[in-house]
Amino acid sequence: MKRFSRFNEYKALAYRILLVYIFYFIARILFYLYNVNLIKINSFFDFARLSYHGIAFDTTTILYTNILFIVLSVLPLVVNTKKVFQKILFYLYFTTNLLMYSFNFVDFIYYRYSFNRSTRASLDTFQNEDKTTLLLNFIVGYWHVFLLFFLCAFVWIYLYKRVKIAEVSVKPSINYFLGATASFLIIATLCVGGIRGDFKKSTRPINLLDASRYVTHNSQADLVLNTPFAIIRTWTANTFKKVNLVDKKVVDTLLVPIKQYKNNPKTKPNIVILILESYGREYIGAFNKNTKIPDYKSYSPFVDSLAQHSMIYTNAYANGWKSIHGMSSIIAGIPSFKDAFTSSAFSKQKIESLVSVLNGEGYDTSFFHGAPNGSMGFLGFSNILGYDHYYGKNEYNNDADFDGVWGIWDEPFFQYFNKTLSQKKTPFMATLFSVSSHEPYTVPEKYQGKFDKGTVNIHQTIGYTDMALKKFFNAAKKEKWYDNTIFVLVADHGNTIAYDEYRKEANKHTVPILFFTPNKKYVGENNEWAQQIDIYPTLLDMIGYDKPFRSWGRSLINPNDVKPFAIKHNSKEYMFMSGNYICTFNEKKAIGFYDKDDKDLKNNLINNRNKEMDILELRCKAFLQDYMERIIDKKLDSK
Repeated sequence: MKRFSRFNEYKALAYRILLVYIFYFIARILFYLYNVNLIKINSFFDFARLSYHGIAFDTTTILYTNILFIVLSVLPLVVNTKKVFQKILFYLYFTTNLLMYSFNFVDFIYYRYSFNRSTRASLDTFQNEDKTTLLLNFIVGYWHVFLLFFLCAFVWIYLYKRVKIAEVSVKPSINYFLGATASFLIIATLCVGGIRGDFKKSTRPINLLDASRYVTHNSQADLVLNTPFAIIRTWTANTFKKVNLVDKKVVDTLLVPIKQYKNNPKTKPNIVILILESYGREYIGAFNKNTKIPDYKSYSPFVDSLAQHSMIYTNAYANGWKSIHGMSSIIAGIPSFKDAFTSSAFSKQKIESLVSVLNGEGYDTSFFHGAPNGSMGFLGFSNILGYDHYYGKNEYNNDADFDGVWGIWDEPFFQYFNKTLSQKKTPFMATLFSVSSHEPYTVPEKYQGKFDKGTVNIHQTIGYTDMALKKFFNAAKKEKWYDNTIFVLVADHGNTIAYDEYRKEANKHTVPILFFTPNKKYVGENNEWAQQIDIYPTLLDMIGYDKPFRSWGRSLINPNDVKPFAIKHNSKEYMFMSGNYICTFNEKKAIGFYDKDDKDLKNNLINNRNKEMDILELRCKAFLQDYMERIIDKKLDSK
């Protein structure tokens, strides 16, 4: 018999994948019932809403788990309907699906101890244990979970077998293979989108952080998630491991992770933090006076003029290399090294930050980003930090100002930012993350040719965002809140490099840090080491906050704080910079010392160590030890 269509095969595939969704939903219900006292759900509608958002995370897991099954089911073969082939598909389907599905059931119990979905880090904790004994103890102690799993598996298998594919002989033909190949390509494209979470260019593949976009309480993120997803997304992202390198006294003395300042009278000025996308230090003339770069050119005339009335830090670094790393470093004082904290299994925990501190001081806190809500992971992390409000492309609600790729153009969105702030009660803390100085590096049509295109692709967009900043400040000057406000300007990271000076290893990831107050309280230029994680403690010092708080950074205005330093990771090793030297570190010990002016790291001085180098190594060890311990033990506060 000639087979004219594969419709029945596609229908059977859709049915089989639908079954996976149904049983993942059942697992979500059971997970909630087992942990009803730990997950704050207010109503049936609340549960339904969170379950709906969980479909995206289920989709990623289901497609990862079933990718081979789907490929074999839709490949344009001539044996697809054969009984032997269908039996192979059956065993492949249930071997992979039941294995991954079982992790959900483990978390019915384990969640009450960890308060998180299990991750790769969770599995690593059992690597030296007797796994057979642990499994037997689990089965005996929680037999009801084991029984529920097998009951679900039995019903699942029964339902799978209810729909069979009749064996049909196929006569190969060009039309058959062309039609089947076209169907295969369409299904493959849909699978890619499902694994990523969507097809938008402005968003990266969803991860654990994205589950927090939809929550009103942190625990709800674990209902949105499923355990296999948490394991898959953290499989290659677990370099968070405790190290024991120095005595606790060394940490408390050299790092001082718990800060307390009593230098300034207690005040409540508004705080506006402008995080500029890709706005590296290289592009701003005011931050390059001492670089001696031949034929240097600035592309930010307004920021250059603002710098003349501000306190600027010309030797500052980003503590990560992605936008979300900038947010966690600047707002929460948490840097990212080999793996991002925000993409790790540890991101969903109580975090003491600028947001939580100012919320406690009666501030209204808000985060603004003109991209589609959820882009870059900002919405999820802002919920974890506890921002009162989030304003994105949805709230802006005017696609006429959409750039077609990333979000709302900076000029109109900055004006929206000003208007929204002007309607708020003071004091407020507002964070704006800009959009336009980003690939594909275009400007609105009406500004074509207005900004210097310079020598690299980003230069004209630096000029456009600079103009948008100027218009924002001109508008904000007219508002009542303006005079009692501390403005912070900083980049999330750098971007395309135009000058060789910034290709040097120790000059990568450099950013501007600028504090501006209309009353000109803070004016000057500081060339000491500085970094994004210093902004949080500096602001608390400025407003006279006198309670203890957790901070790995330092107050940039407090000469009695820890010695100026900067730390970053270059994908191979840590770099700890302070005083006269740059130390490279491999997680256990120093592997290099370089003069602070040796930005290319050409002359390793490790064989001529001195006391300053020894202390520098101790400081690096103290930082890494306390960083890992606090993140893993969920002690990201001052308690």
